[in-house]
This record gives sequence, structure tokens and C-alpha cells, in this order.
Amino acid sequence: MCVGALGAQPPPAQAAGISPPRSALLVFIPAGESRLAGVSGLSVGIMSAGQGRYSQAQLALDISQGARVATSAYTHPTPPPTTLLQLGSSGLIEGWRAARRRAEEAPQLLRPGLLAGEIPGEAGYAGISESAGTAYRDSLVAADRSGHIAAVSLGSVGTLTSRVEELARRKLLVVADLPGGGEGEADLHALSAARAPGELLIVVQRPGARHGGELLWTAIAGLAGGGGRGLSSQSTNERGLIASFDVAPTILQHLGLRVPADVRGRSIVNDGPLHSASLRSLMARLRVIAGRRLKALGFLLVAWLLLVALAATRPRGRAWAMRSGALGVLWAPVATLITAALEPSAAVECATIAVLCMGLGALTDTLVPWPRAALAPAIVTLIAIVVDALAGTQLLMRSLLGPDPALGDRFYGIGNELKSGLAVLVLAAVAGALYPAVRGARAAVVVAIAGGVLAVVEGSARIGAGVGGVILVCFGFAVSTLMLAPGALTRRRALIVLISPVVGLVALAAIDLATAHGGGHFTGSVLDARSPSDVRDIIVRRYGAAWDELRDEAMPVATALALIAAALGVRRRALLLSPVVSDPGWLAAFAGGLAAGVVGTLVEDSGPVLLVVAVFTLGCVGCYLWGGPRPTTHRQHQGMARPGELARAPGRYSSSPGIGSIGSSS
Repeated sequence: MCVGALGAQPPPAQAAGISPPRSALLVFIPAGESRLAGVSGLSVGIMSAGQGRYSQAQLALDISQGARVATSAYTHPTPPPTTLLQLGSSGLIEGWRAARRRAEEAPQLLRPGLLAGEIPGEAGYAGISESAGTAYRDSLVAADRSGHIAAVSLGSVGTLTSRVEELARRKLLVVADLPGGGEGEADLHALSAARAPGELLIVVQRPGARHGGELLWTAIAGLAGGGGRGLSSQSTNERGLIASFDVAPTILQHLGLRVPADVRGRSIVNDGPLHSASLRSLMARLRVIAGRRLKALGFLLVAWLLLVALAATRPRGRAWAMRSGALGVLWAPVATLITAALEPSAAVECATIAVLCMGLGALTDTLVPWPRAALAPAIVTLIAIVVDALAGTQLLMRSLLGPDPALGDRFYGIGNELKSGLAVLVLAAVAGALYPAVRGARAAVVVAIAGGVLAVVEGSARIGAGVGGVILVCFGFAVSTLMLAPGALTRRRALIVLISPVVGLVALAAIDLATAHGGGHFTGSVLDARSPSDVRDIIVRRYGAAWDELRDEAMPVATALALIAAALGVRRRALLLSPVVSDPGWLAAFAGGLAAGVVGTLVEDSGPVLLVVAVFTLGCVGCYLWGGPRPTTHRQHQGMARPGELARAPGRYSSSPGIGSIGSSS
């Protein structure tokens, strides 16, 4: 039954002077894509429900405030217990004060209840009273800043749709919980059929107990362009994908109301025809990415070890296996794009990546002379990423080295797992192209140009969308450029290296504003900061996330090993680069790659991941170099070979791999 019917009063839309009158209905239902797609007039998409571990209460709070942070950024990751207390015709959320205090302690301005508080007459909630013991967690969306719900209607399942319609006549926003099974599906069909032309209907899946709920099916009717389409938003910039904090601005804009600056989401829009099979494929793919990453890496490393073991029986076989395997790992970004298009099972994908990488590595070693082979994976990888981004094929998002939208941290562009690795790969490619390098203006300009190209790829809103990527690339390539430039290190040159990331960010801002119309990742995270406290919140949030990453599972061990390897590489750099007789180009590449990994650790919220990836990639490049021919003269070992001397005097080099030794001096 309907509790506490109110007397007749003018619709809030008329009282607020909004023309034409509009309303919004937000319903939660335990239904999947098949049920939502079967309702006429609904556009369907996938919602990123949380940033970190999902909970129903946190989803409701995020929708109500139009913003979110990682659950690990809160003082207490789990929201405090809340329940709906009915007060006649209205309601109050018990535990709201604790939820609000928790949000205020988070490293970002979060205002639970902001959505309902911005609506004239506030919101109403309709639920099912027979649900014994329920805390009505979805009712949190209808609460204002004080935790008060203007109108509450609890009753039987059979009266739910009529009670929702009655509330909708009095409130601009109504939140409702639909039952499961056939009753919920029938209620959804009824609400969709009864939807007035000016009403916005948003349907959000309530996840079951069998999966974490980080990705939820969502459907909307009432958007411009009609129903039966896919959903998207500027928050995700991905076809078929939206975020939980996009719901609030969508409702407020539909009602013709002001969207507060504290709302971080973007309005949801229709985006092309609805392809249910593609959406189901996307949902299934995004749910398995995180669990396959380390498995695929394990398969790849085992394949490399097997290659070394099998080739060790042949003369010079071990050196060939080292080169081919190292190059194979450098081909991993391309291989993962291929399997993203195929979407095979876990075992098949891991095996396919391993076989593709080893095959591409061996082919590259055959076709491209040592030590220039890194050019091939670098060029192909960058071209593939750019084409995927501009063509909208979403392969990088679906790949095992993509941003992984299921985590809710990033939806598009280049993820943190690739940023520092790409910097090392491109630096190795440039070093190979310049080999044997000579310090001078020509070499410095080549490195600087390559760094500028990579900064655009990693930072452009339409491609990489990585603010931290621009910083680490600019710093790393500035270090390499300085090492190759003629003359000695001066204070002025050191200052140029330090300010290079600032120059890169200014250029990125210009590109972002020109190509993404101010809707890029850089604009949203930096240019939209309204005060020093906003900038402080960004910094605190990033370093908090980086610290959490450092403590996660095996990351402390991986970080310690990376630091040890980096220290040994710096200390024994002459030995490390002895295969190329301490060539200045390769020395600059290793220094710049390590600098990029260190700076990436300091500026990205994934923290140590950037350093681990950079050092691992540098290790692969080092293995490739050590698999090549070895210098045998004392003069060449000391790095004194003149330009072109290597090509003119091949007899002075041993054709044997010489692994583990420097070679005899003459």
C-alpha cells in the first residue's frame, strides 16, 4: 500500500518554472542485458559501477554525489551500515552522518546527496516492504545532503508500479527497487510503456552474488535520438561504456537544472545503433582481462626459456634464442591486440600470445640486423595503437595490456602498464637506428623528435590520454637528448630537463583543447581544478593509490627486484653495454628509459608498476644486446670506436655470442 499520501499540489516542474515539464525515474532491477534489450525504447550499455571493489551502497553513494574515488582511497574502504527509516510520508537514512563523514575524509571533494539536493522538491523512493531485513540501500540515491528523503512509498510488489507513477506526479526524480524474476520484468515493461514523452527512464542492473558487480548492465529511455541504441559518455569515451557518476549529470541536464561543479561525471548520450551481441562480447571480455594478465606473462616467459633450452644444443643457438626471445617480449603489445580481436579462451589466448611473440621475435631477428631490430616492434606498436584509437576499434581497451575499464580507473587511452614500457621501446629503437652513434646535434635532434611523437601518442586525448605519460616521456627523452647533445653538462641544461615535462603539459593542454574540445583526460583531471585544494586532492589521491599499489600482493617483491636491477645496471653500465662498446646512443637510451620509469612512478597513480615495467623492458633490451656479436679489441671495449669503424672492420669482432664474457682483448 502507499504510505502517507500527500495533498494535491502543483508539480515541482511547474513551480520551478521549467518548460516543458520533465521528470526522471531511476530503477534498479536484478536483470541482465537480455531482459533490458527486450524492452522497447531502451538504449543499452555497460556501466562501470565502481572504482575498486564493488558494493551496492557505494554505487548508490557515487550516483548521489556524481563523483567517485577508489575505495582504497577512503579511510574505511567499506561504506558504513545504512538503512531507511520511514517517517510518515518521508524518510531518513540512518548512518548517513557516518557516510558523509567518510566522504569528507576522502582525497577529493565528495558530496553524498548532491543529486537530490539540487532538485526542486527533492526526490522520492518506492520500495517493497515485504523484503524482510532489507536496508533499502538503493534509497541512498534519493537522499539529500542531510540524508532526508522527501517522499517514501513502501508497499507490496503488486502495487509497486502504481506507487511509482503516483510519486512521479509529485516529484521530478523517483528512485525505485524492482523485484527479480518475471514480476520485475513485467514491472519494467509497464513502466516503459507508461513513460511520458518528457520522462527519463534509467534502469540499472542490481548484480547477483556470483560476480563482483564492477560492470553492470544499464538501459535508458528518453535520451535524444530515441531508443534502441548504444550508450556512451565523455567520461569513458568508449562506445557502449558509461560510468556510475554519469547518472547524476544526465538526470540534472534532462531536468534542465544546473550541474554543480562538484559533479565529475558527464551526461550519457546515445552512440550509434545497438548491437547486443557486441555488447555481450565486450562485457565478457572486460571481465576476464585482469585475471589473464599475469598468466599470459608467465606463458610468454616460459616460452622464452623453452626457446633458449631447445636452441642451446646448436652452435650460437643460445645467442639467437636470447635475441629472438627478447624481441618477442617487445612484440607483446601487438600480440595482445591480435588476441583482443580474436577473444579466445584463457588457455588459447596465453598460448597464442606466446607463439606470436616468439615467432615475431625470430622473424624480426632474421630480417633486421643487430642491434636495430627494436625498430620493428616500436614502429608497428605505435601505428597499431594510433590506428585503433582513431578508428574506434577498441582493441587496446580489450587487450591484456589495455587500461582495463573493469577496474574503473581508466576507460580509454594507454594504461599505466604500457606507458613506461613504450618509452623504453622507442628509446631502444632510436638507439638502434643511430648505432653507431656520435654525440652531436644530429643525434640529439633525432631523440627529441622521437620523444615529441611519443608524447603526442601517449598524451593526446584522442589516442593515449595520459597526463603522466607525457611527463615521463618528456623527462626520459630530455635526459637522453642531453646525454647525446655536444658539450658538457651545465646548470642550464639540467634546468631544461627539469622543465621539459612542464613544456610537454602546456603542449598537451593546447592539443587537448583543440582536438577534444576540452573534453579530454587532461582537461578533466587538471584544467578543471577550481582551487589549490582541488590540485591537492588530485595529488593526494594519486599518491594514495600508488602506495596501495606498492602494498598489493607481489608488488613489494617486484619493486625491490626492480630497484636492485636498476642499481646494478647503473653501477655496471660498462659491462651492461659492452656488446655495443658503450655506444653513447645506447647509453642515453638506457638512462632515459630508467628515468622515465622513475618519474612515472612519482607521477602516476599506479606508482611502482611504471618502474617495474620500465626495468623489465630494459632487461629485455639488454638480453637482446647480449645476444649479438661481441667486441674483441681493448680499444673497442673501452668505447673508443670511431663512427663507421664497426662496418669497416668486421674481422675485429667475434662471431660467437660470448655470453657471460667480455671477450679477449688484443
